[in-house]
Amino acid sequence: MLTPVALHPQFEEGTTLDRFLLETLRDHPEATGQFVTLINQVTLAAKLVSARVNRAGLAGMFGATGTMNIQGEYVQKMDVYANETFKRALEHAGVVCMIVSEEEEEIIGIPAPFTPGNYVFAMDPLDGSSNIDTNASIGTIFAVFRRKSASGQGEPGDVLRSGREMVAAGYVVYGAGTVLVLSTGQGVHGFTLDPSVGEFFLSHHDIRLSPETRSYSCNEAYSGSWDTRLQGWLSATKDPAAGWSARYIGSLVGDFHRNLVKGGVFLYPPSRKSPSGKLRLLYEAFPLAFLVEQAGGSATDGRVNILDRTLGSLHERTPLYIGNRDAVEEITRLLTT
Repeated sequence: MLTPVALHPQFEEGTTLDRFLLETLRDHPEATGQFVTLINQVTLAAKLVSARVNRAGLAGMFGATGTMNIQGEYVQKMDVYANETFKRALEHAGVVCMIVSEEEEEIIGIPAPFTPGNYVFAMDPLDGSSNIDTNASIGTIFAVFRRKSASGQGEPGDVLRSGREMVAAGYVVYGAGTVLVLSTGQGVHGFTLDPSVGEFFLSHHDIRLSPETRSYSCNEAYSGSWDTRLQGWLSATKDPAAGWSARYIGSLVGDFHRNLVKGGVFLYPPSRKSPSGKLRLLYEAFPLAFLVEQAGGSATDGRVNILDRTLGSLHERTPLYIGNRDAVEEITRLLTT
């Protein structure tokens, strides 16, 4: 069970996500309400996916479909359900002009007769879905940009841009409980779903990374093909005197969430199998980097800050080192000297 963070006086116990957003908007008189509607639609989709995840076995949703997505990965049945659920929740609400999904090769436009809105929504609908058969943590990761184009369906330039231009990012973890973690650039806040009433309640106000935690998360099975400097760093962490521990779930959103709450660093370096890195820049690395910086941490690709990158293609891949600032900076220095 996660330990709740003390609430700001403005937010008493029992604060719903909807109330939290409305209270936050009081500081933005220029707001039109589209962003609140967008997040409400995200939470609707998250509730539907959470319910289906919790009864996946009974609903016949375990296992693969037998097809592969644009990433060259086998599609799980729950991938399809999550992708369609988030698309359906967002496309009719008049808040997004386009959607980008890990599961689809091209930009997803807003079909008639629905009206395009002011935002771009990029998502990994169900990260770690291959873990669902073993009841391990899985989740949804998303990034939100404000459109650049004036109107209509949007243009490629609305999404092919710097990570610094995000206006919000978040993820949903479907585990022992369902937790939505969100940032609009004013700290990182966690909301836990109470299934008995169907509401997300503020449970973790202003999450901050613990700078002292010496914990790493990575797939060490690939370490034989990593940069020798990184291999040296990893070897040094195994010295008992260094005080490091290893914690690895094998689900990006699960590992990141644990490190965000407990402290630590997550590594996914390039390898012979994935020389350009495996994780997607737009809807995995960008949103998690946005969150970690808001929580006092850091994220790089081993050379530069992730958020300083500019997206070149929808499904561009990247290495990722993310978590406690000191550890990430140390790894980056090693890899650039």
